[in-house]
Amino acid sequence: MLKNYFKIAFRNLWRHRVFSFINIMGLTVGMTACLLIFLYVRFEMSYDKFHPKADRIYRMVTDLKTPTETINTGGPAWAVAPHLMLDFSEIEAVARVNYDNVLFRKGDIKFNEEGAIWVDSAFLSIFHFPLLKGNARTALNQPFSVVLSETAAKKYFGKEDPMGQTILITSEGKPAMVTGVMKDMPENTQIKSEVLLSLSTITNEFAKGINDQWSNYGPFTFILLKPGTNPTALQKKFPSFLDKWNGTEMKKIQMFPTLLLEPLKDIYLRSTRGFNFGSLKNVYIFSVIALFILLIACINFINLTTARASERAKEVGIRKVAGAVRGQLARQFMGESVIICLIAFLLTLGLSSLLLSPFNQLAGKIISTGIFKNIGLLFLLLGIALVIGLLAGIYPAFILSSFKPIMVLKGRFATGAKGSILRKSLVIIQFAISTALIIGTITVYSQMRYMRNRDLGFNKDQVLVIETGEGNREALQQAVARLPNVQATSLSASVPGSNHPGAYSEIENIKGDMQIANLDLYWVDFDYIPLYKIKIVAGRPFDRAYKTDSNNAMILNEAAVKILGYSSPSQAIGRRFKQWGHEGQIIGVIKDFNYHSLQSPIKPLTMRMEWPQLRLLSAKVNAAGIQSTIAAIEKEFKTVIPNRPFSYYFMDEFFDRQYRSEERFGRLFLNFAALAIFISCLGLLGLASYSTMQRTREIGIRKVMGASVSNIINLLSREFLKLVCISFLIAAPVAWYFMNKWLLDFAYRTNISWWVFAGAGMLAVLIALLTISFQAFKAAVANPVKSLRTE
Repeated sequence: MLKNYFKIAFRNLWRHRVFSFINIMGLTVGMTACLLIFLYVRFEMSYDKFHPKADRIYRMVTDLKTPTETINTGGPAWAVAPHLMLDFSEIEAVARVNYDNVLFRKGDIKFNEEGAIWVDSAFLSIFHFPLLKGNARTALNQPFSVVLSETAAKKYFGKEDPMGQTILITSEGKPAMVTGVMKDMPENTQIKSEVLLSLSTITNEFAKGINDQWSNYGPFTFILLKPGTNPTALQKKFPSFLDKWNGTEMKKIQMFPTLLLEPLKDIYLRSTRGFNFGSLKNVYIFSVIALFILLIACINFINLTTARASERAKEVGIRKVAGAVRGQLARQFMGESVIICLIAFLLTLGLSSLLLSPFNQLAGKIISTGIFKNIGLLFLLLGIALVIGLLAGIYPAFILSSFKPIMVLKGRFATGAKGSILRKSLVIIQFAISTALIIGTITVYSQMRYMRNRDLGFNKDQVLVIETGEGNREALQQAVARLPNVQATSLSASVPGSNHPGAYSEIENIKGDMQIANLDLYWVDFDYIPLYKIKIVAGRPFDRAYKTDSNNAMILNEAAVKILGYSSPSQAIGRRFKQWGHEGQIIGVIKDFNYHSLQSPIKPLTMRMEWPQLRLLSAKVNAAGIQSTIAAIEKEFKTVIPNRPFSYYFMDEFFDRQYRSEERFGRLFLNFAALAIFISCLGLLGLASYSTMQRTREIGIRKVMGASVSNIINLLSREFLKLVCISFLIAAPVAWYFMNKWLLDFAYRTNISWWVFAGAGMLAVLIALLTISFQAFKAAVANPVKSLRTE
């Protein structure tokens, strides 16, 4: 009997090859998309969960309250970590993590390690980054100790054993010893580095006394709690801890920190402090898209299965007359449905394996190295396939198997209105989803275009930025400025999009008081403002004609002027300031410019001159002969600063790196939206084919009576286009609501204009019309004589 069931099932699949192909293709594409998205979502949710002690690891961050605002500074003061262990028995270990760009040299091999991190000795005891060589407990105990990743060890030492060998670090070429080699850090950690350096090098050698500084905020601090410790209860003890060690100083400078704990597992998706974080909202969006795609595929399958069910009514009648009972027929129809789903499941495995590598490239990270490494996920997908098959098989199994054979064999069977309503409702649902995804895709790309084209308030085109380190920067600047294709040069400590310090500042406000604030600080030279074409709205830029500008002058942006209470930028000119040991007057106010991503509002900014800090050389170059210009600059660099690798980037590309995650989100969104639309079109094509087949005789009669090709196409398309229009009316307000919420993450954002909805509606109608018209045109041009012979 079972063999007979399979024989009948495969015979029906082959007899109706087109419908079988549409069913299997739709399910395969839908399940493949769902599987890939699930892999992506699972990967994003897995960040830093591989650490055995992850449940007990917390990151300490600081909110810094000043008389005018509360600032999210990132990590706590340098003095906090060494004092925590003295006061809290609940803490098992503490490690600070300080990101830096560090020059490494081994013979002729030179690299500027941009992702280097200085860490306390307990770092490798808190986190699970296993050492292949060396002792994790002692590797970072001593100053000038270095732990290299496998990749970094090969880069500097090749096949040699690096353990105990010396490598030169920083621009001064300080000798450091390799005390460990660790496995390359996995992709799913927000603490990424190829080199670890002992933080005691800074605290004991480079910046002695920094461990006692309570007003110098910097490194992120990670703490490992002892088992059973309540982090909320511990956090409530921090105010008294700060008051004990730093209460007098806090009141004096009017800056009051609040220490907060963030669970390690939540940092990547739920925190916006620091570097390398994801978006929980995007994870939710892709999860919903995956469900939508799977739902559309299911709708297609159920629609086509139920639509064709009536064709088998006579088969049911004959089999019942031959002695088949209802249960046998139900099992037959449900079995056929499940077989189709199992075929789609097997094809999904093959298609997913083929697409995994391109999908990793699209996602910008290695989310998985093989489909078959996720056995649990494959069983889940198999279960989904079986459920889809059972759900789709319920209608033909239980409705058709209940037909009375005598009525069917007399030809008195007709499909009911309920089945038609169900199919129309499902078409509306799937095209509402597709239309919403079209609106979403247009909105995402509109925001990306807005961010790229918005006037940022400075010029970033044709600006080359060279990292000079602590070499002979002024000599390099003079040499580069003499090159024929270089228009202008400037030295600075920061450029838009890069890191910069926040400085404790006292500036005279509208009342004449010295107002305390922690303000962003750019160290620049005389040529910075004109090179980047930043507008002066009051006062003047730095000028070599004024000797005091080098040490006693400051420039503010408009945002800084506002927090000081001035109604006009000109009111701030000549006012007093104190900042990090420097005093003087405000000489100018610049127009606000976006020195961070458009996701962030423009913050108060100060600019000062401090020559030892200027380690970036910006060069405005001609567009023509750019490669020869870079080669000429490199030649001058190697002459002036021979011990450092030549490292540069273009300002426009560097600034746009901030939008990489949004661009990846946009590409993924577009691709999965296209898949959803494709699957919807497959279903619409199948239903249009079925509808056309059912009305073959009607079409023939209409053609004999004089109907034109356009009349027939209009007849067959009209009903489906009505459903698409209804789906648009449902999708538009829903898509507007959710995409508007997505845009709220951006401080500067585009508006969702009427043309977005008009374009999405027209595109949905056009796609549907092209899909339907193909089948309608075939029917319209067919010979009516053949049509009338079909019944």
